[in-house]
Amino acid sequence: MFPDDFRAGVRAALPSLLGLVPFGLVAGIAAVNAGLSPLQAIGLSFVVFAGASQLAAVDLLAQDASLAVVVVTAVVINLRMAMYSASIAPYFESLRRRWELVCSYLLTDVGYALSITEFADDEGTSRLWYYLGAAGAVWAIWQLATIAGVFLGTGIPEQWNIGFAVPLVFLTLLVSEVSDRPRLVAALIGGSVAVVGVNWPLNLGLIGGALAGVGSGVLVDRRDG
Repeated sequence: MFPDDFRAGVRAALPSLLGLVPFGLVAGIAAVNAGLSPLQAIGLSFVVFAGASQLAAVDLLAQDASLAVVVVTAVVINLRMAMYSASIAPYFESLRRRWELVCSYLLTDVGYALSITEFADDEGTSRLWYYLGAAGAVWAIWQLATIAGVFLGTGIPEQWNIGFAVPLVFLTLLVSEVSDRPRLVAALIGGSVAVVGVNWPLNLGLIGGALAGVGSGVLVDRRDG
């Protein structure tokens, strides 16, 4: 039914999909507990389709942050996608516009990493189908896990106060990503600024922390470079 390269992309993504399930469940549960209706929570997942950005947006919505702060925060967190796009775009330059739009929507860390490695090592691969297999599998599992989390969240009593799950997930992501000095400095500076700015108006402490973390990490990386 599907080309061999599509199935190869799905197989390559399988090991990463297991880690998406609990992440997606937390995103769905957190969205409902932030006050979103099930339809709004599912719509957010389909439109945004970005794990860390979704969780950050949900956390800010739960704190009654302004829409502008929510959007800016999500954009800052997802700035890396611009670099991914610039890197992978040459492999898709022969595609029609509608397929470029589909590929841009499906772009994630996992889909990019698997595809860019495959494209560099195997010139005989159908790039579009392989990418659709890998990135499409990530999309499908994320949406299913989020939807499951949404309906699971509607049955969890408010007194359980599971809001701690969102910062816990971010801490898990942080620990796995701090693998060198620039990232360590970015985590320490960004986290410190965010904590200091916890009472800043419009929840700007989070944006300030993100910008300070990125800036300090880049400076250290250039200095070590």
